[in-house]
Amino acid sequence: MKKTKIGVIGCGMISDTYFNAAKRFRNIEIVGCSDIIPERSKAKAETYNIKQMTNDEIFNSPEIELVVNLTPPKVHTEIALGALQADKHTYSEKPFGVDMEDALKVRDLAQAKGLRVGCAPDTFLGGGQQTARKLLDDGWIGKVLSGTAIVAGRGPEKWGQAPFFYDYGAGPMLDLGPYYCTTLVNMLGPAKSVTAVTTKGFDYRTYGAEVAEQYQSQYKPFDRYPVNVTTHLTGVIEFHSGAVITMLSSFDVYQHNHNPIELYGSEGSMIVPDPNTFGGPVKVYRREWQWAEEPTGFREVPIPFGYCSNSRSIGASDMAMAITNNRPHRASGSLALHVLELMLAFDKSSKTGAKVELTTTCERPAPLPLGLEDGEIDE
Repeated sequence: MKKTKIGVIGCGMISDTYFNAAKRFRNIEIVGCSDIIPERSKAKAETYNIKQMTNDEIFNSPEIELVVNLTPPKVHTEIALGALQADKHTYSEKPFGVDMEDALKVRDLAQAKGLRVGCAPDTFLGGGQQTARKLLDDGWIGKVLSGTAIVAGRGPEKWGQAPFFYDYGAGPMLDLGPYYCTTLVNMLGPAKSVTAVTTKGFDYRTYGAEVAEQYQSQYKPFDRYPVNVTTHLTGVIEFHSGAVITMLSSFDVYQHNHNPIELYGSEGSMIVPDPNTFGGPVKVYRREWQWAEEPTGFREVPIPFGYCSNSRSIGASDMAMAITNNRPHRASGSLALHVLELMLAFDKSSKTGAKVELTTTCERPAPLPLGLEDGEIDE
């Protein structure tokens, strides 16, 4: 099997997950890494027995075909454009960008050069999400009419990197929303409009005992730092399929008891697992069960798909296989661009006080086939 050689740019918090998960996929191989802090890329290179490189060395390497971009969201566009200009395919951590103008530059350059663009999250390719998708496609709950998508908590306010999560380019929607919105589009198809109200519950948050190195010149343990984004976003997403989903994404909630995603169909209901994970459980309730002699609630469904453990890199592996086999890749740039516009529409709708009609669209990603062995993507 042809191995696509990968260069990783960005060796921060998420990189170990990619370095480790990539080993299980037979069609990709990480051969080099770079970081704005050379000590970080040196440490990863030594740990994973790969080459420490600069960004330019990755861009100019004749063996590297695909650049995996794990930089902070504000830098995603810059790195993606650099990779494309160097005639490399590029796959980015989520989100696709922090504004539509820059994200469209990436899409347009890729199209002009005939190159592929991919983007996380790829958790929708995990066993739990693929099981939910198959149940929907097979009509277990009929036509989806409505549902809820809820991700809420206090956020990472005590983390060493905390100010990043409450600044432009993050917040609950751009940090966690990609998982939920990508899962919804994978199951229901493209969205049509968003009507929303967004707020900020607190102007400042307070650090914990640890302050990351890059923030130590500004903050000491237990200092306050500013909240520069909306932290409670709630609204209604209308899908072209006719489904209407109520979504809540918040860093202003101490505790709640909602399922991550619930779908309500013409023939039953479904509980979809946390889209920030790869596994289950998946639960369904069918209309006819209400007349059973001993009525039951939701029933858990066995998961027939693999990739139920942390499989980040599956999207990059699928993209590499798609390039080799000349087929569409699943965690595509068009999907990520549509999800970005969908997420940004919440604040846009709140500011204007009006429904926002989305201008982008995408195809539903193809489901994974049943019966794959671990490390496989195609049958």
